[in-house]
Amino acid sequence: MNIIGRITKNAEINTLKNDKQVVNFSVAINDSYRNKQGERVEQTTYFNCSYWISPNVVKILTKGTLVELSGRASSSAWIGNDGEIRSGMNFHTSNIKLHGVAKKQYSDEHPTEKPQKTTNLLEETEDDLPF
Repeated sequence: MNIIGRITKNAEINTLKNDKQVVNFSVAINDSYRNKQGERVEQTTYFNCSYWISPNVVKILTKGTLVELSGRASSSAWIGNDGEIRSGMNFHTSNIKLHGVAKKQYSDEHPTEKPQKTTNLLEETEDDLPF
């Protein structure tokens, strides 16, 4: 199964008792449809994701990044501390493909960088080429 969505918060590495590491992150998938009255209805589905293959991906899984994930989905239910029934969607990720990084991430990494002035190469060179 494949899903495409945006990461809702920076990924975290969790280390289990047997020293095995898992990368946990969450993804939001936006969808819309028209109801019987013709009104547009927006719907967001959240998945709690886990990735067991390499903890190094934590560096690129930042809030706002658009990702395509391959893996399998599951659901879980539990009773919260307040006694209410809770449920969630889980996605056990086996492959991650980036489709774009968050705009804020780029501006944070390069706050003082200014775009370089571009020059037109045609004006600077004088060739006698016929085209």
